[in-house]
Amino acid sequence: MYSFLQVLWFVLIAVLWTGYLTLEGFGLGSGMLLRRVARTDKERGAISKAIGPHWDGNEVWLLTAGGATFAAFPEWYATMFSGMYLALALILIALIVRICAIEWRKMVNSTKWRNVWDWAHTVSSWLVPLLFGVAFANLVQGMAIEVVDPSNPMTGVGPENVDLSVHVHNLTGGFFSLLTPFTLLGGVMLTAIFLSHGSLFLAMKLTDEMRERATKMATNTSIVSTGLTAIWALWAQFAFGGSQPLAWIPLAIAAILLIVSTAMTLTGRVRSAFFASFLGIAAAVAFIFTVMAPNVMKSSIHPAYSLTLWDASSSYATLSIMTVVAIILVPIVLAYTVWAYYVFRARISVEDVTPSGLLPYKIRAGENFLTAN
Repeated sequence: MYSFLQVLWFVLIAVLWTGYLTLEGFGLGSGMLLRRVARTDKERGAISKAIGPHWDGNEVWLLTAGGATFAAFPEWYATMFSGMYLALALILIALIVRICAIEWRKMVNSTKWRNVWDWAHTVSSWLVPLLFGVAFANLVQGMAIEVVDPSNPMTGVGPENVDLSVHVHNLTGGFFSLLTPFTLLGGVMLTAIFLSHGSLFLAMKLTDEMRERATKMATNTSIVSTGLTAIWALWAQFAFGGSQPLAWIPLAIAAILLIVSTAMTLTGRVRSAFFASFLGIAAAVAFIFTVMAPNVMKSSIHPAYSLTLWDASSSYATLSIMTVVAIILVPIVLAYTVWAYYVFRARISVEDVTPSGLLPYKIRAGENFLTAN
């Protein structure tokens, strides 16, 4: 039973990441296209309006994935967040900037103000998938992880002497050890997928010329993203997935779905292409977690240093309580997510955008901007 709960929570964390990457993938992709699909201030406002009702709900999946990892696999969380601290801090900063850009854009009635935040939105939207792609590629490839004695953390423990009741895992390679040709390609691959995913979303949500530009962008990017994904996934499977032949199943499913998405995009069936892309990303996440298993963090130094899901998990009591909570709350999250997208399903045009801000652009000298008229 204990092993079942450990596997269950490994799968549930994969599901949470699937929710985040499939939903926020097109949100980030829309931000990446803010300067490409939109040509005017009001058109950029239409794109911000398209993703404005959804970004916070999408981020719930990321927060829940992080929280579930902390609660279900505390040593995984500790090893990953301490060893990849700088990279994860950069992701956090980029996410904060993006959120500020979406929410603060409309706060001041100034084209210059909105332009600054539009640039911040665009840059942060490009940075987040690049960093996440590098991070996930590292989980597939393995990192410079060793086992150390907490009483003497500067001295490693030999593979034959590993005792996880005493020793702890430590990422010793440093920030630049995370950057390899494989992981950098992973970052480029995920960025390309999000760009294509976002363009399909905008083609469904926008009207007139913006819709045409988004459709053209989807056509141009879908072939590139599918090709990059195929190269990276085959590299991952042949180089790092030899011990998991089952990983060929989600890999094949992801490949078929992304090819179908590209074909539908080329034939103008944008809505079908978007849902095929959505499912293709989900299958790609399943592939990543299948390649990782039964490890949560693989060591590139020695297999004995790898952190397995059995060694990283919390107690049976903790996992049991979490399972009960998940059974109650996950359906609620799914329900309000579906409801939110149903309510805001209508297309958005330039005429739907109101340029006036909540605060005036210029405030009288000596006046508090909170009270000025």
